[in-house]
Amino acid sequence: MTATDPAEAASRPVPISLDPSIAPPGTRNFRDAGGIPADQDGETLVPTHCCFCGVQCGMYLRVDKGGKVFGVEPRNHDINRMRLCPKGINAYQQVNHPDRLTAPLMRRSRDEEFREVSWDEALDFTVSEIRRIQEAHGNDAFGLLGGASLYSEKTYLVGKFGRVALKTRHVDYNGRLCMVSAAGANKLSFGIDRAANPFSDILLTDCLLIAGSNVGECFPVMTQYVWGARDRGAALIVVDPRETAVARTADVHVALKPGTDSAFFNAVLHVIVAEGLTDEPYLAAHTTGWDEVRKAVQDYPPARSAGICGIPEAQIVQVAGMFGGAGKAMAFHARGIEHHSQGVENCLSVINMCVATGNLGKPGAGYGTITGQGNGQGGREHGQKADLLPGGRSILNEEHRRQICRIWGIEESELPTAGTSMMEMVWQMQRQEIRGLIGICNNPFVSLPNYTAVKQGYDTLEFHAQFDFFLSETATNAHVVFPVTVWAEDEGVMANTEARVVKHNKAQEPPAGVRTDTWVMCELAKRLGAGDKFAFTSSREVFDELRIASAGTVNDYYGITYERLEETGGIMWPCPSTDHPGTPRLFEGGRTYHPDGKIHMQVVEWHAPMDPYNEEYPLSLTTGRTVAHFLSGNQTRRLGALVEQTPRPWVEIHPSHGYRNGDPVRVTTRRGSEVFPALVTEAIRPDTVFIPYHWPVPTAANALTIDALDPRSKIPEYKVCAARIEPAERIDEVPAPPTAPGHEAYPATQVSRTDPLPPTSSQGRGTAERS
Repeated sequence: MTATDPAEAASRPVPISLDPSIAPPGTRNFRDAGGIPADQDGETLVPTHCCFCGVQCGMYLRVDKGGKVFGVEPRNHDINRMRLCPKGINAYQQVNHPDRLTAPLMRRSRDEEFREVSWDEALDFTVSEIRRIQEAHGNDAFGLLGGASLYSEKTYLVGKFGRVALKTRHVDYNGRLCMVSAAGANKLSFGIDRAANPFSDILLTDCLLIAGSNVGECFPVMTQYVWGARDRGAALIVVDPRETAVARTADVHVALKPGTDSAFFNAVLHVIVAEGLTDEPYLAAHTTGWDEVRKAVQDYPPARSAGICGIPEAQIVQVAGMFGGAGKAMAFHARGIEHHSQGVENCLSVINMCVATGNLGKPGAGYGTITGQGNGQGGREHGQKADLLPGGRSILNEEHRRQICRIWGIEESELPTAGTSMMEMVWQMQRQEIRGLIGICNNPFVSLPNYTAVKQGYDTLEFHAQFDFFLSETATNAHVVFPVTVWAEDEGVMANTEARVVKHNKAQEPPAGVRTDTWVMCELAKRLGAGDKFAFTSSREVFDELRIASAGTVNDYYGITYERLEETGGIMWPCPSTDHPGTPRLFEGGRTYHPDGKIHMQVVEWHAPMDPYNEEYPLSLTTGRTVAHFLSGNQTRRLGALVEQTPRPWVEIHPSHGYRNGDPVRVTTRRGSEVFPALVTEAIRPDTVFIPYHWPVPTAANALTIDALDPRSKIPEYKVCAARIEPAERIDEVPAPPTAPGHEAYPATQVSRTDPLPPTSSQGRGTAERS
């Protein structure tokens, strides 16, 4: 039989394309809007997306004939193509978890215990406290904090509810702790805030640079694109103080000292200029500010920046040659370079490198931020950020204000001005400038830096309410806790890292006594006298108003409908009309969203981190996520398989310090000290220690981090502070997650939680290795 024999050819497996936009034959039939009958009797599969990170993997929730979610199946969606990470596989277990809140909790004083009350009593008490505080101290004495894991419909309502019903300027959200440095840099450079390229462009690049992102643990399914690029022969550069799983496979791993990123990228651009690797025709045609940037980077020769960064000078030259000499190059970054008092500058320095080499707006050539929270992109687009209105409009722009007031049906004089950032609001709580607060989908007692200051601020509040589906550490400090739905009990949209808007579908009815965040905000608004502005009965109705409110802006959702999302699997904004295909790739042809259409390059100067080193505090403490947990851990610390995989935090330290695995090590900063088991590894710099941040005090990394802020983005400097380590007697215990009155901690998460040992590697301990 010859190689060209038709029978042999027919027997060969059909190759699967690396392009995620191309699905294997027949699989697109399974991207249906409604439930899909499954093989089991009475079971249905509801297509939706994961509730966790910004990749937004497609999945099916398995629903039994009684209407209850009981399992998950991967979905052959364009984003993930049948892949799910450990968090995605276990996410469904939240839905019917025994720790779910199923009735409002209330107390009139923190000296009292919580008691379950009716919805009317909880709502009436909340409204009476809002009125009492605002009548005595003004509307701005009450604040509202939203969350970037909410559906976009709900984030839109957070901004509207705060400004129209509460009538306060103090509205912000926990994306302030995540994306705002990248957002600030994007707006300065491009006039728009989103990643420039879809994931599929990674497969086409010749050189991929990843800075400050532990992709293998934080965005595991995104690694398929990294490996796809590598399979094509693309070079890989990773910039990170730790040798993460992806860094271990890189052509170049730049293990720079925390807090030195912009010095490194300025030096790379210095070499690119010196070696003639810039794209001068592109720069002349499409940019402003290039002459000033070129002049500024002359002050960052490799020798100087190598000394600042603690790396070999030759690495800077090597990276410049690889990135600048590639036919097509891409750069992605995440919190590792954004969580700094110079976070905006760090992002700008990466943008400058991409623009100077002409790597923008082309297949396989571009730039992007990897969003952390599920709706980290969509959550900052439609008005819950202190300075923004829907559609990314500025609350300080008179025309933008007039546009929104017309849509909302309010007088321009009624719309408050810009508020302050999340951390600044805590300081205002301490000073009693903010006396009341509602928090929605956030857990600042774990997620904000400098826990002592956060606790003092919240303790000073006269009234505090939280929306949540589990009792978080922050909610235990509140006066009222409203039990709300999980993602599978409502429908709505999120925008992932690519700015691809995807639709989540409702899989089951919420438990009796539980309401949607939308219902609670609308009900509070009605009782505050603004019910006519919040007459929404469904997410669809909110989304239709959001579409109108975004029309004509750079964040244009007008052409996106639920029906189109269900048909296509996702549309990347801007999408100005219902026959528009969306915009997967920005800046094609070199045009940006500034009025002049140019890229506005920005001069970047490196400065030292805000927490100074000395003999008492000689080391750098940096923080991050693990593969098994998510953000403050309020969800994942309740799921047995994830707790067993990674039961507790640890401190990663270099062998040169003389510790053995499991030794108790006290980590001390100017904010406090805690004791962790040592994870001794050569995969970290000798002058740096790392602690994952998903746990509360007394094992909270954020009890140690500094609350210094970037002056432009107001993001905290989580990723570097001065520290010291020393031997200790006993490892601090991990507390059990909080539970409602009358409930005990879920037994399946308690066995491994008290394990004193660190994981066997920085990836966490696998369940097969436990006895």
